[in-house]
Amino acid sequence: MTNQIWNPQEYRKSADFVPKLGEPVIELLEPKAGERILDLGCGTGILTKKLAEMGCSVIGTDASPEMVAAARELGVEAFLADAQTLKMDEKFDAIMSNAAIHWMPDHYAVVRRVWNLLKPGGRFAAECGGEGCVRIIREGMKIALIKRGIDYKARNPWKYPELGAFSKILENQGFQVKFIARIDRPTPLPAGLHGWLEVFSASHTEGFSEAEREAFYKEVEDYCRPTLFDEKKGWTADYVRLRFLAVKPEE
Repeated sequence: MTNQIWNPQEYRKSADFVPKLGEPVIELLEPKAGERILDLGCGTGILTKKLAEMGCSVIGTDASPEMVAAARELGVEAFLADAQTLKMDEKFDAIMSNAAIHWMPDHYAVVRRVWNLLKPGGRFAAECGGEGCVRIIREGMKIALIKRGIDYKARNPWKYPELGAFSKILENQGFQVKFIARIDRPTPLPAGLHGWLEVFSASHTEGFSEAEREAFYKEVEDYCRPTLFDEKKGWTADYVRLRFLAVKPEE
């Protein structure tokens, strides 16, 4: 079981590109004023608030108490929940998720939960990391952990879905897949790879002292530098995204 601890302040400083680059999900969703929408894995609530500003009635959920608190500070209605086990009496017109599904190991459970929470004709628009996402960074972390005698698999918090496999999960549940694409998206890291690791590698470095963490970060940077660092452009992460729109048929 991985243990990813979130720090909203660090997230805003080093990973504010995540909600910014998630705006195509809103475009894919085509939200309409007055619709009741659920944001699965709302994080700091930036995209959730954007939906509310478009006239939608929105609620966010996240598995991190820290992120839920940050979303509430933004004025978003949010509560703590695991999307894989989420149960609510309410039914939604649409469900959105950005950069969250790859943190949820049971994709079958997530899709079942979404199906049960949607009204007939309801839409499910999402983007998450896709197969091959941050492959080079993950290789660097894996090597650094193996060197320390630590099981990488036990500390890896991500499950990046493959396009064909995830499409089948949606279709087997009964969804009509209207759009699905795997997108290579090299992503500049404004706070460098070091800042990215501070935010996203908490489960990998669990139990490390500050000095041990810094040594880990440096080793990962050294491994990734030949392919992900440019003297003029700085650091770029080798992101891959899976973006889709699925519809629950009318009864």
